[in-house]
Order: sequence, then C-alpha cells, then structure tokens
Amino acid sequence: MNAEKRRRDAVDWEGEAAEEVPVDCVPGEARRIVPWTKQITVRGILASLVIGFIYSVIVMKVALTTGLVPNLNVSTALLTFLFLQSWDKLLERAGIASRPFTRQENTVIQTCAVACYGIAVGGGFGSYLLALNRNTYLLAGVDTPGNSPEGIKEPGIGWMAGFLFVSSFVGLLALVPLRKIMIIDYKLAYPSGTATAVLINGFHTPQGDNMAKYLRLLLLQSFSFRFYFDVSMTYIGAGMICSRLVNLSLLIGAVLSWGIMWPLIGKLKGVWFPLSLPESSMKSLNGYKVFISISLILGDVPAYDDQNPQEMRCNEVFLRDGIPLKMACIGYIFLSVISMMVVPLMFPELKWYYILFAYVLAPCLGFCNAYGAGLTDMNMAYNYGKVALFVLAAVSGKSSGVVAGLVGCGLIKSIVSISSDLMQDLKTGHQTLTSPRSMLLSQGIGTAIGCIIAPLTFFLFYKAFDVGNPDREYKAPYALLYRNMAILGVEGFSALPNHCLELCYGFFAFAVGANLTRDLMPKTAGEWVPLPMAMAVPFLVGAYFAIDMCVGSLIVFIWRMVNKGQADLMVPAVASGLICGDGLWILPSSILALAGVQPPFCMNFMASM
Repeated sequence: MNAEKRRRDAVDWEGEAAEEVPVDCVPGEARRIVPWTKQITVRGILASLVIGFIYSVIVMKVALTTGLVPNLNVSTALLTFLFLQSWDKLLERAGIASRPFTRQENTVIQTCAVACYGIAVGGGFGSYLLALNRNTYLLAGVDTPGNSPEGIKEPGIGWMAGFLFVSSFVGLLALVPLRKIMIIDYKLAYPSGTATAVLINGFHTPQGDNMAKYLRLLLLQSFSFRFYFDVSMTYIGAGMICSRLVNLSLLIGAVLSWGIMWPLIGKLKGVWFPLSLPESSMKSLNGYKVFISISLILGDVPAYDDQNPQEMRCNEVFLRDGIPLKMACIGYIFLSVISMMVVPLMFPELKWYYILFAYVLAPCLGFCNAYGAGLTDMNMAYNYGKVALFVLAAVSGKSSGVVAGLVGCGLIKSIVSISSDLMQDLKTGHQTLTSPRSMLLSQGIGTAIGCIIAPLTFFLFYKAFDVGNPDREYKAPYALLYRNMAILGVEGFSALPNHCLELCYGFFAFAVGANLTRDLMPKTAGEWVPLPMAMAVPFLVGAYFAIDMCVGSLIVFIWRMVNKGQADLMVPAVASGLICGDGLWILPSSILALAGVQPPFCMNFMASM
C-alpha cells in the first residue's frame, strides 16, 4: 500500500520532465526517472555531509589505531535509506509535503558520503603523510642511512587540505573515458557495487517490504557466521557473483604463492636476504610479494568477453548521460597542471617532471587496479603506491628521496584508488538507473567535503592523543612502515632481495603468455586459462579469501544443478544479502574491537608442524 502510494507520488513529483523507462535490470514495474540534474538534491548533500562526517571520525580512529580500515560502503547505503526515510516520515506526520525519495537519490547520496569519508581512509593520515613528521623520523632512527632530517614536515590543516584538493580530484577523471569498456563491454562484476545496487533496488520497489524482510534474514545469518566463526560472507557472496574462472584463478594464485613459493623462499632466509630482517621489510619476503604481484598485473592484457548478454535498457540510460571524452581529457590535463604547479611549492623535493610522469602513468595503473577490482572486489591501490614510493625515492637521491617517495606515493595512490572507487559506484549507478553525470558530480562534491573534513578530523585525534607513539593506543603503525620503505627506496633496486627482479621478469612474461594462449586457443579451451590479474591478488593479500570465493562458486554450481531457473533468479539477491550482512556488521564489530571486546569463539587454522 505504502509502496504503491510512493510510486504514484513519484510520478506526480516528476511530472512532464520525467521519462518513463520500462526496465529489465531493475526489479519491479515500469517507472519514471527524473533527469540527472534533479537526482542531486539539497537534502541529499546535507545528508551526505552528516553521514560522511560520522564515518570520517570512525575510520580515522581505526586508521590511527589498527591501521586496517574495513569497507563500509554497504552500510552507508542502508544508513542513507534509513536516514531519508525517517526524515520523510517526520515531515509526513507534520503535514509537510516532501519530494519522494527515489533509488537514484539514494545512490547519489551514498556515493557522495563514501567519497567524503574515503578521503579520511586513503588520505595518508595514518601512513605516508604522518610518516613525514618528526616523531616518525626519530622512530626510524636518526643514524639510519637515508633517514635525512630534511625529510620532516609536521602536520598542518592548511597544507594537508591543499595537498588533498590538488591530488584527489585528478582521480575522478582518470578513467571516465573507460567507463563503457569496464562496465558494459567487459561486464566486470564489481561485487560490492552490484550488492549495493541490489540493496538499494530492493528498498525502492513495490516489493520493497518483502525484499527488506528477506535481506534482513540474510543479514542476521551473516552476523552470526561472522561473529562466531570468522567466515567471510563477503567473499562467499563475491564468489557467487564473480565468474568461475576468476575464482579458480584466485585459488591457483593462492596455492602457487602461499603454498609453494613463499615457503620455499622463506627457507632461503640468510641466503637470498638477511636473517635479521622482519618479513615485512622490502628487503625481505615482502619485496618478492609486492613486486611479483605488480609484475603479474602489468603483464595482464584484459580480453573482451562477448559471451554475456547486455542489459540493453540499463546500458542505454548509462550511456545517454555520458561525460564527453574531450571534457574529461581537458579536465584531467588541467587538474594535472595545477598539481604540478602546487605540489612542488609544498614539497620542493618532488620535482614537477616526476609529477608529470606520475600523471602520464596513472591512468594505466588506474585501469589495471579498476579491472582487478571488477574481477575480485579488491582495491590494490596501496600496492601501486608502494611501488611508486620505492621508484621515486630511488631516483630522487638521498637528500630528497624520503619526501619525494612518500608524497609521490600519495599522488599515485589517490588517483588509482579514487578512480577504482568511482568505477564501483558507476556499477551501482548502472544497476539503479542513476545518471553517470550525477554520480560524477556527487563524487566531486563528496571529495571536496572530505578534503576539508578529513584534516579537521585528523587534528581532533592528533591534538588530543599521542598519535604515532608505538606504546599508546593511537600508534599509527603504517606511518613508520611507509617511512622505512622510503628509506629503503633511497638505496635503489639494488636493495631488493636476491633474484627478485629475475622472478618479476618471469611472471611478467607468464602473464603476457597466458593472454596470448587464451586468444590463440579455441574458445572452449581458452576459457580455462587462468587470469594473471586475479592470480596476482593473493600473492600479496593472502590466500584466505580465495577459498571463500571458490565456496561461492561451488554453491552456484550445485544450485544450478538442482534448479537452474531458481538459481539464475535468486543468486544475485542471496550473494548481495551475504555481502551486505558482512558489510553492515563490520561497523559494530570495529567499534567492539576498539573497545577491547572479543568474540566468544574464533576458529584459527594453522599449518601443522
């Protein structure tokens, strides 16, 4: 009853300017959608500001304590829905007419809020920017070669906000010309973006109440599994959405790296790399992990997959309000020039031609990262940032290397991460019939808000607590790690462990060869050639999630054997429910972890002696 009333009200509010779109990709009846200019509302921006600020405080505390920030996108979408629905009900009780809350507005607000708190996550406040302060310099050792006292810059709201403004907006335009290729041509899954779209669509249909009950059941199931058994429902759900080949490639990469290579290389400790170094050092096992995974990624050449049918009507809406290629390119060049002018004024150690090289290379790296995220749901931006840090520190010399490496790391990481996040959001917009123009504009608004809120939030903690002290709560462990990597980078590629570069050459060649084999072999046989991009992820991240994603594929396989029609209909909803449940539980579980509350029972699988 209420859903039907909302549908009629939406038609009345949208009026003549709205367009009736009978859609197959959105569940429910044929409906009208408003022009993209009306999908962004004042109340939406205000809601994004509130939600973005709340989440900025939360993720900043997590970043400065544990250093591991979970993905909160799904919970942001649900909080957005509850926030606006509650607001509408209050106005309705007060007798005040309000604009109907649509799936497009829900998507835009979620995108804006995520972009806002995303600056707090990826802005380097607990890593590369904090690594520039004096306390981290002292922790790294004043007598350490390459740890120059000139490489110190104390945190400040002004320069931090300025740096974020000139570095963050470039990433919004880096992959805009490739959105059709990533989402329509390659039909990449982007499991988190798809799950968010299913959640939003479920709450904005005449069947929304039933969908809500169904998803709540799945959420509760996900909570119990996550809290008691530490099984990741996110990766099982992602495995149900991703293709069988992707999941098998992940498993092959996990077995090859963590089952074979790392144990064998670990036994060579003292021969290939010094005994005294921790495993996290770039001179130790971590050096192999980072550079071999990057070699696999850079050697992969994505292939067009023409086997899946296109959702023609969603595609038409997605392409109709496109961002002109010329405008995107001009904007990228303009923002890059501004960055090349401003950043060297803040950090003279990073020369303008290094920034130019970074911005020429960044779209290629951003494409690799966004493609990998579309396949596996993993954002590997920090991996690309580490490589940029190492290379820039090496070419800048001992006096400037630390600062140039850390700042250059921030530039590359921002572009690569933001462009990947935008592609996830565009996938959500594609499934909810939200205009790419409104998505890009809302991302820009959220980014601008985040560039102001994030430094202010950081200083709330920096002034109130002893941030960076390894013996206190806010230890910011990644700050020292990033500075040590920059110090190591000053020594150049000669500092890498033995045979690291040779292994990188070999895996790069393997990635190129795998793609050539897939193209030359018959289609039925080529479908079983592993994807190097997917194989590369567990090399660095770990093997734990590959098994979960293969479990997801097994569930789909068995379900389709039992009832193919039901499976094709229900798999997206079930997978999205699992992802949403785990995503929503991350927020309270993070708060519980910070408060020192541990689950009553955990399972831990360890290697036999």
